[in-house]
Amino acid sequence: MKVLGLDTSTLTSGIALLDGDHVLAEARHDASARTADLLVAIDRVCKDAGVAPMDLDAIAVGAGPGSFTGLRIGMATAKGIAFAAGKPLWAVSSLAALAWDASCDPVATERMWRIPGGAFVAALDARRGEVFAGCYRADETTGAWTLVGEERVLAPRELGPWVAQLTDRLYADWNGLYLSYAGDALAAYPAELGTLSGLWLAPRTPSGVAVARLALSGTRVDVLISGGPTYIRPSEAEVMYPDGVPGALRKRDP
Repeated sequence: MKVLGLDTSTLTSGIALLDGDHVLAEARHDASARTADLLVAIDRVCKDAGVAPMDLDAIAVGAGPGSFTGLRIGMATAKGIAFAAGKPLWAVSSLAALAWDASCDPVATERMWRIPGGAFVAALDARRGEVFAGCYRADETTGAWTLVGEERVLAPRELGPWVAQLTDRLYADWNGLYLSYAGDALAAYPAELGTLSGLWLAPRTPSGVAVARLALSGTRVDVLISGGPTYIRPSEAEVMYPDGVPGALRKRDP
């Protein structure tokens, strides 16, 4: 099954084309550039893989949380490709995809060989002095990913205490726990996050490979019509103007 994976939750977009477990082509894209450049990058990945968009079996997209603008661009782009090709669109958590990338890190692989199991905390810079975070672990029998702590947005100083609560919960029913972190939040808040108990792995942003693999291993629900980004928190406009943007047209009563 040929799947195009796309994530635009950060300033570095991940794009990949997979045929089952085999990665046909992969690229990273500077998402601070124009939207049209994202389409060019996707087209290049398809050409490198020798796969035309119409030959895809599905499109997978990271739905967030992350940059509001980036998520809207990614979701709109993924929907456009899926609609034009007549293929299903699958959405996954961008944080879960980052955790998947972390689990494939060579250091994590070596640790898991020595100590079975593990929990992965994905932490992305959410701006405004906050981070997006989620904690996951893989089922050793099925390989399915389990969300240990609900994805949330919080201050960097609150990440450690939140993870400690989750760790205490895991220790109660799971031996051999070790903790790993991944994400660009460390670079944004080194003083607050650099001293956390646990190992920071190399992956900083979600990859297209992780998005595609996570989608393939999931429920594969088509969200072409109903799907939308996962923001977690309100937008800046909603915070500044809870009663609506001044001067904007009001919705008419039905």
